[in-house]
Amino acid sequence: MKKLIEKIVTNSGRPHMVGDGFRVFNYIPGAGIPQERISPFLLLDFNPEYDFGPSNHMRGVGVHPHKGFETVTIAYKGTVAHHDSTGASGIINSGDVQWMTAGNGILHKEYHEEAFSKKGGPFEMVQLWVNLPKKDKSTTPHYQELTAAGMGKIELADHAGVVNVIAGNFNGVAGPAATYSPVNLFDIKLNEGGEVSTSIQAGHNTALLVVNGSVEVNGEIAGEHSFVLFRNEGEEIHLKANRKSVILVLSGEPLNEPIVSYGPFVMNTEEEISQAIVDFNMGKFGVLAD
Repeated sequence: MKKLIEKIVTNSGRPHMVGDGFRVFNYIPGAGIPQERISPFLLLDFNPEYDFGPSNHMRGVGVHPHKGFETVTIAYKGTVAHHDSTGASGIINSGDVQWMTAGNGILHKEYHEEAFSKKGGPFEMVQLWVNLPKKDKSTTPHYQELTAAGMGKIELADHAGVVNVIAGNFNGVAGPAATYSPVNLFDIKLNEGGEVSTSIQAGHNTALLVVNGSVEVNGEIAGEHSFVLFRNEGEEIHLKANRKSVILVLSGEPLNEPIVSYGPFVMNTEEEISQAIVDFNMGKFGVLAD
C-alpha cells in the first residue's frame, strides 16, 4: 500500500539568518509540524542555493552550546568548517555529511571554510536536529564525518539517477551513519523522467524535501522546495521527476518520550533543562574561543 500524504507544504514563510552564514527556511517545526508529530526529528532548516559572495570574513555561527540531541549537516553546495570544545574539527564539501552527537553537552561553531569564503559561490545546505532517546542523552559528544565517497550508493536503472544512503537502509543498501534510534536518511538525485520506489515502515514518521526540481510523490505534484509529510499509513513511496531533481527523504521511529526544549538544549523534563543551564554556566561543556 502506498504511503498516504498528510500535507504538502509549498511555502515555509520568509527566510531568516542563522548567524551571518546560513540563510534558511524552517520546515520543522516552522511549517506547523509539531516536533512530537515528526519525532525523532526536532528541526529542519534548509538553506536553498544562495551566493553569499566573496569575503575575507568567514561567515557562519559563533560559539554556541548543544545538549541532548544530534545535529546533521548535509552539504549540497559550498564548504563548511567546524570546531568544538572537545578539540575536534573538520570540513565538509558537496556530498558530505557532518553528524554531531552533542550528548551530555558541547560547545560548537560552524562557518564557511576559509578558501570558499574568499572565493564565494553557490551555497546550499540542510541541517537536521535528531533527538536522542532519554537513555542516550548523557552520552559522550562525538562526530561521524560521512564523506560522499563513503555513502551507500545505488545507481538506478535506465539512467534514472542515483540514491545516496546516509542512514538506514534503502532497498537493501545500508548507509554509514550509526544512529541511536531507527532513522532513514536518503539523498536521491533523479534525472528528468527518472523514477524510483522504496518502502518505509508504516509506523515511521516520514517526510521528504524537494531540494531542487519537481517530482510526483505517489501521484501528487511536489514542486521545488516543497516539504511532504506522510501519514503513518502505508509503506510504499514512488517518486517520478518532472525535471532533474534532488530529494531528501527522512524517516524515523517515534521516540514517544516527552520533549522539553530551551534553545539548544533538548531534554525530557524542566528539571533536566534547568540542570543543563547550570552545567553550561559552570563551564562543564568545555571551552571554545570565538
